[in-house]
Formats: sequence, C-alpha cells, structure tokens
Amino acid sequence: MLAVKNNIMADNAARHLGRSYDALARSVERLSSGLRINSAKDDAAGLAVRELIRADIAQFRQGSRNAQDGISMLQTAEGAMQVVDELLIRMKELAEQAATGSYSDEQRTIMNAEYGQLGQEITRIATDTSFNSTTLLSGTDSYAIHIGSDTTIDITASAMDASTLGVSTTGVQETFTADRGRATTYAMNFIADSEIVDGVTDMINFGFGADECHVDLVAYAASGISLDLLVDEVNTQWQSEVAAGEIVASAYWDTTSNTWKLELKNPTAEVGAFQVDNTEAIAAFDTLAEWNSVATGASGTTVSLATAEGATTALGLVTTAINTKDTFRAELGYMMNRLEAAVNVLDIQAESLLAAESRISDVDVATEMAAMTRNQVLSQAGVSMLAQANAMPQMALKLLG
Repeated sequence: MLAVKNNIMADNAARHLGRSYDALARSVERLSSGLRINSAKDDAAGLAVRELIRADIAQFRQGSRNAQDGISMLQTAEGAMQVVDELLIRMKELAEQAATGSYSDEQRTIMNAEYGQLGQEITRIATDTSFNSTTLLSGTDSYAIHIGSDTTIDITASAMDASTLGVSTTGVQETFTADRGRATTYAMNFIADSEIVDGVTDMINFGFGADECHVDLVAYAASGISLDLLVDEVNTQWQSEVAAGEIVASAYWDTTSNTWKLELKNPTAEVGAFQVDNTEAIAAFDTLAEWNSVATGASGTTVSLATAEGATTALGLVTTAINTKDTFRAELGYMMNRLEAAVNVLDIQAESLLAAESRISDVDVATEMAAMTRNQVLSQAGVSMLAQANAMPQMALKLLG
C-alpha cells in the first residue's frame, strides 16, 4: 500500500540495519579485545567458568613460585652445608694428625686450638644461616611449603651446630633464655628506652663461672634496643672480654608463647654457674627469676686433641658427624628435587587451564572475521535499502499533483 503517513518499508529496513550494526559492533569489540566474552551478556555461564579457571591459574602460578622459594631456601642451607663439609674434613685431618705419637703435647695443643675454632665456625654457620628469617640448620622446626589447595610439602630443620654434631671442644652444660614475653618480631625492642637510664653507665653483667661479660646499653637510652642488636652487643663484648670467636648469645623463637627470646648458651663445663646483674635499673634483668634454664646439667660431648687418646676418640666422633651431616644434606637434595617436580607439575596444570580458559574466552579470529565481513555487507545493504525506502513516499506526490 502506497502511504504517506507511515513508511513501513523504512521502519523494516531501519530495524534490520540496527541489528546488522549491533552485530558489526560486537565483532569489532571481540576482534579488538581478542576475547569472545567481554561482558556477562556475551556468555553468562562461560564467564562464570572462565573466572573460576583464571583464579585456579593464578593459584597454581603462585604455588609454583612458593615451591621455587622453597628451593631457594634449601639451596641456601645446602650451600652452607657444603662449607661445613669442608670444615669437618679438616677437623678429621687434624684428629688424624694429633692421634699419631710423633707430635708433642704442645703441638697437639695448637692442633686442638684450630680444631676448636673450626667447631665454633660450624656453630656460627648453623646459627646465622637463614632465608627470610627461617633457619634450617638450627633447631627442629618444620616449614610447610604451600603448593596448592590444601597441599603442602613439609621441610624439617635439623641442628647442625658443633655440639649437636658431637665435635665441640667445650661441653654445653646449660642454656638460659630471657623470658620477657614481649618481642613478637625479631626487630622489636627487647629492652625499652624507659628501662635504660640515660646519662649513666647502664650495664648488663652476666657470665658463666669465672667468665663474665659487661654490656653497656647507655647508647640505646633514647631508642631502646631490639633483640638482634642485643645479640650482636652481647657476642661482641663476650668475644672482646672473654674468648675471641665464641658465640654465647642468639635469638630464640618460642613456639609456645610465639615470642622472640634472648638465649645464652653456656660454653663452659660449669653446671649452674650462670649469674646476671646490672648497674642500673633495667627491669627484671638483675634477677635470675626472668631467666629459664634449659637442659640443666646436660653435658655436651667434649672433644680434645690435647692427647693422642682424645684425638683417636675425636676421629670416631667426626666420622659420625660427617655421616649425620651427609644424611641431612642428602635430605636437602631430594627435597629440592621434589620441589622441582612440584614446580613442573604446577606449571603444566597452569598451562592446561590456560588452554581451557582460552577455548572458552578467546575469540576465534577467522570465524569472527568472516562474521564481521558478513555484518559489514548487511550493514551496507541496510543503509542502501533504507535510503530507497525513504524515497518511496515521494511517489505518492505524483498522484497528488
């Protein structure tokens, strides 16, 4: 019907042109973003699945990084054990040398001194070797490496100090721990500034038997002193006043109270000989009530190369220590291999999920390009037909004229 008021053909052409244009815009969006699903309206179910997969991919990738960090932690400990290996070999060499009858007691004393220093270095390595504040060569703590949903690989530390290995030249009789119950992080103030009197000599005096060390804290009167700095101060003063190279102080993490504590280890053979006092009012450090004694009277293995008999005994102890060290070093090795396998599996899982996510979410460029070409043609045809339809009412003017 030829009409002037309503142009049904134009409305129809405009509707089809709008649909073609919307489809063309959707194709342009998909090709420019590379994604088939750009919003929930594109594929609501597919979007939900894609987001879950993306979350799993992120978790697997972080789990892989966790495992790689665990490998780094193990490599740090294993590198330190390599040095301990060399030290133990030298100690066995010294023990063999001192066991023969062709050396004098004075010469054996020199050998014993070197042997003792090597043992102290083993203890220092075991105490100081750490990775992000975790230590694998002192204590028996367990560290869980999280590699996925409810999945962990546990790494257990092992004490590798000279006393535990049985090659220390001095027996460890007692360990004392300052039970302050305040430092929840390693760098927190262990002694507050209010506890240190400014302008006077402010000492903590402590010792084992006849050996005594004096730690002056007046320089920390304005700031207080953290546990790590206190450990350094104590060891520095002990080595300066009592015995060079000896380490008596360390930081101890109490898993019961979840606090850091100052630990002083007796390097002498005198049981119960610990004493502590101070020249000024450092709260509670002037009494033994704040100190907990651990393993009272428990003698560590004492090794001496001063005699041929002692050197012969030391040979057996060093051999046992090497076996103990090798057992733990081998454990570090196969744990690294296990974590490397975990990294490979996690990377494969992440890659497989990424492929699945791609199939759901990514645009098929060939298919979409074909659809875009079709929509371009339809849009161009729609524009042309809409122009023709708009011209149709003009035919009615000829009849009116």
